[in-house]
Amino acid sequence: MVGGGLLLGTLGVFLEEAGQSPLTAVWFRCAFGGLALSVWFSASRRWGEVRLARRDLLLAVAAGLSMVTSWVLFFEAITRTSMAVATLVVHVQPFLVMAFGAWWLRERVSRRQGWAAVAALLGLGLATGWLDGALGAVSHSSEYLSGIALALGAALAYAAAPLMVRSARGATPLALAWWQCVAGSVVLLWWPLSQGWPAPGPAWGWLAGMGVVHTGLAYVLLYAGVARLPAARMAVLQFVYPASAIAVDALVYGRVLSASQMVGVVVMLAALMVVGLERARASG
Repeated sequence: MVGGGLLLGTLGVFLEEAGQSPLTAVWFRCAFGGLALSVWFSASRRWGEVRLARRDLLLAVAAGLSMVTSWVLFFEAITRTSMAVATLVVHVQPFLVMAFGAWWLRERVSRRQGWAAVAALLGLGLATGWLDGALGAVSHSSEYLSGIALALGAALAYAAAPLMVRSARGATPLALAWWQCVAGSVVLLWWPLSQGWPAPGPAWGWLAGMGVVHTGLAYVLLYAGVARLPAARMAVLQFVYPASAIAVDALVYGRVLSASQMVGVVVMLAALMVVGLERARASG
């Protein structure tokens, strides 16, 4: 699970180095991710997992398209902000799932989870540079602010997916990921066909890597960890992805978060841990 989180933290590097539009990048991620997962299903002789009952299949495709939408918005947000900031904003997703569950499914939210959500919102404000902007330390462009809005949209689309598949009992996480890649490859194919394919060169390697490394390999590692680790340990380890993205952004591109932003990061990650531990206790 740690390995999967560390790999996902480098996703923004592949996107920026590929130099392609978000729609092109997402199509390649879906296409090569689907191929990588197909190889894994073949090697492990688990192709039967992708054969779903009609209702589960419809739910899997709907959730997959929601995730593909999240990827497009997330990639666009990275181009307008940074991989660190966009990744942090998208990680409000667990709180959105909690809110949707309480509103839509009438799920109970504990007082501790409620306070954690409030803390996460305050941390998000700090992490995105709101305090620095309010104090005049930095001036945020309209493009940066639109990037924050796009990242929030990505978090909303990301949060909708798990709610859609909760009743798809017969689908494994990797089968859902495979159907997501298939759906995204079909739905977005019109874009590279109409806009043209990337010129031969390094871009193809970066784009293929987003599918093979950040979808195929990372998902296999993550879900292998989910199957082996207790829920409480997973709650603690969910900070690996955003922490990795922050470190990679600083090391590769020199984009270091300010002190107030780092305070916001700590608050957000602590709130995420609280919610994760509460879920672990509730699930027994």
